Amino acid sequence: MNDIRIENVSRRGFLKAGGALSAGLVLGVHVPASAQGAAAKAGTAFAPNAFVRIGTDNTVTVVSKHLEMGQGSYTGLATIVADELDAAWGQVKVEGAPADASRYNNLLWGPAQGTGGSTAIANSWEQLRKAGATARAMLVATAAQRWNVPAASLTVKGGVVAHAGSNRKATFGELAAAAASQAVPAEVKLKEPKDFTYIGKHVPRVDSKAKSNGTAIFTQDQKLPGMLTALVAHPPRFGAKVASFDAAGVQGIPGVRQVIEIPTGVAVLANNFWSAKKARDALKVQWDESGAYKGSSAAIMAGFRKAAEQPGAVARSEGDAAKAIAGAARVLEASYEFPYLAHAAMEPLNCVIRIADDDTIEVWNGEQMHTGDQFALAKYFGVKPEQVKINMLFAGGSFGRRANPAADYLLECASIALALARAGQRNVPVKLVWTREDDMRAGYYRPAFFHSLKAGLDAGGNVVGWQHRLVGQSIAAGTAFESGMVKNGVDATSVEGALNLPYALPAIHVDLHSPKLPVPVLWWRSVGSTHTAYSTETFVDELAAAAKQDPVEFRRGLLGKHPRHLAVLELAAREAGWGKPLAPGKSG
Repeated sequence: MNDIRIENVSRRGFLKAGGALSAGLVLGVHVPASAQGAAAKAGTAFAPNAFVRIGTDNTVTVVSKHLEMGQGSYTGLATIVADELDAAWGQVKVEGAPADASRYNNLLWGPAQGTGGSTAIANSWEQLRKAGATARAMLVATAAQRWNVPAASLTVKGGVVAHAGSNRKATFGELAAAAASQAVPAEVKLKEPKDFTYIGKHVPRVDSKAKSNGTAIFTQDQKLPGMLTALVAHPPRFGAKVASFDAAGVQGIPGVRQVIEIPTGVAVLANNFWSAKKARDALKVQWDESGAYKGSSAAIMAGFRKAAEQPGAVARSEGDAAKAIAGAARVLEASYEFPYLAHAAMEPLNCVIRIADDDTIEVWNGEQMHTGDQFALAKYFGVKPEQVKINMLFAGGSFGRRANPAADYLLECASIALALARAGQRNVPVKLVWTREDDMRAGYYRPAFFHSLKAGLDAGGNVVGWQHRLVGQSIAAGTAFESGMVKNGVDATSVEGALNLPYALPAIHVDLHSPKLPVPVLWWRSVGSTHTAYSTETFVDELAAAAKQDPVEFRRGLLGKHPRHLAVLELAAREAGWGKPLAPGKSG
């Protein structure tokens, strides 16, 4: 390290959707399923984006507007296109779409691009089927013109268009350039489910090979010329701030370039991760904890238990549960405590940001909430959203952590990049890396929750009343989602699974307390059901035992109005061999 600056400032390149466009067929659609017919007639069904790209090299590229974070979305979305296109699976590849809600809107969310809530397949289903079917129709029309035969006489299979009468064949690649000049048909016929080739069948994942041989590019793999790696020393308590810091111990550590105070702590920039890590460890930071939260998990839970002694905001109330329980032959009560939980994705948080000379902001990230992050960065830098260019890479898990309404780690990286720019160092890419320790101590968490349940049984063992009180922080409060997700003081994510409990109960009452605490909370995979499912189902087991009934039979009697839930229960019981004697040496 030759020159450390200490300041106080309060995938192999971009996967271009337009790559090789001059040498192939590009097709894009952006239309909700309900409006596709009308939009087609109005001439607006096809926007200049590319969900499907067929190159002269015979490659079919599906551009995914949804993040691949290990859940298989790239493969699922590709099967939809490939099936309607009748492509060979081996010629299909997938790349991530840039951030642009005008073209890659999540149709189930409104005007926003992002991945979450198990919406990827659902909102893309008809959109991508139509994209694949339309591309197929254009390829067929091209072959029909070339061979001067009726389009109806042609067949398509495995990426090859064929005419049996003349024994002529052409691959998609051979037809792609000419097909690009075809008029886009306003109407296309989609396949019947019985004719599906890939949908609902097993196919190799499109990302398996790259992830196995190391060629898949995650954010941690991203390397750019002149890039610096940044690690941040975060305060040990939420709400604490930097009082002062001493970087003398950083002197002499090879590869370290700068130490910068930023709003969230003190950042160390170096040529590589290990140098940055050693330098951060050598920093001496004095923290101002005058505004810090100093409570403990035990104190928080004690407060939750105290709050549960009083009624909360009503989420659901049917019948008079209190009266029914008061007159029950037997009353059971139970409480459950759930701790804060980190997301702990395999790939900890990271991103790369570069500020160009023309004020364009380029981002490389395992991008889950494109629109929210794009707008947050635009606001921070004082530029237009379209000046924020986000390159979506693979993500090594998320479970909700990368879908943060606060865009926290991206803005942290942005603050470092901005400090460099203000010091005259534009065009220097900054890779922010959170260690596993950072992820555990300085991140966002699944909220801690306290559940209090009470129910009454009649003499026959039937549930006559059910009360469920929950205490825990709201995830949506204070975010852009509050207006849509918090109604009458009830955050839908807090009571998910309790609010929509499928069991037939003659009287049920669910209420909620949402205390405000400085511990940052965020949705965690399956959100409210991560705690409500355990509390409700464990309590149902308690009721079944008190009623001296088999727990599966007990549930069967409560699911008469929900055949899908009942079918799942039946399947689980059947596959588990429920009711059959256990094998010798086994105990239940």
